[in-house]
Amino acid sequence: MSKVVPFIRSLVFALAMLVATVVWCFVCLLVAPLPYNKRYYVTSRWNVFVIWAAKVICGIRYEFKGYENFPDSPAIVLSKHQSAWETIFLLPNLPRPLVFVFKKEILYIPFFGWGIALLRMIPIDRKQGKNAFRMVVAHGKRRLKDGQWIIMFPEGTRIPVGQAGKYKSGGTRLAIETNAPVVPIAVNSGECWPKNSFIKYPGKITVSVGKPISPEGHTPDSMMEQVEQWIESEMRVISPHAYSAG
Repeated sequence: MSKVVPFIRSLVFALAMLVATVVWCFVCLLVAPLPYNKRYYVTSRWNVFVIWAAKVICGIRYEFKGYENFPDSPAIVLSKHQSAWETIFLLPNLPRPLVFVFKKEILYIPFFGWGIALLRMIPIDRKQGKNAFRMVVAHGKRRLKDGQWIIMFPEGTRIPVGQAGKYKSGGTRLAIETNAPVVPIAVNSGECWPKNSFIKYPGKITVSVGKPISPEGHTPDSMMEQVEQWIESEMRVISPHAYSAG
């Protein structure tokens, strides 16, 4: 019986999210002719609604730590990835518009992918290898120049609570190519919104922002090592119970 209430809440939340996604897709199409910043704002209201619905229906709250660490300059954000929650939350809640680097197949998702296609994201074809990264660099330089931030998940996929994936150096390679600092983010969203789980659990998610890391004097690997050390150390601060056995 203990899972009945979370299941019902999760079902109501899923229905609310589905309806909002369909409605927002058509809203996004209507505002497509508007200037980009206005289009971004309108599109990101879907994210705001979903985070609000997760709070009201499922009891998922959040707190920011270190928000003052965000620089007033071009930057590349590298975040821990445990859940879909942070992909939704970060878009409207950072100081500058975000540009996600993601696999192009996401654009084919009905309604959701169509809305994303109207934003200045960077979809990549992983089969292209080095050519895909060249495209990321080319688009990344333009986006940073336009005042947007690039966001990537260095582990590449959602990682279960208490675990660490292999940190790939694509984000720090881009930082060195563009001479932009990296802002690391630790987030324990998987405790409330687990990977591949329909049921969402009440609780408070912590989004912890580290100080910017300059690419000066770094190789992509040494820079990523510093990013990984900060994120994984901070994970043990915001989720100590998940790492108590280690």
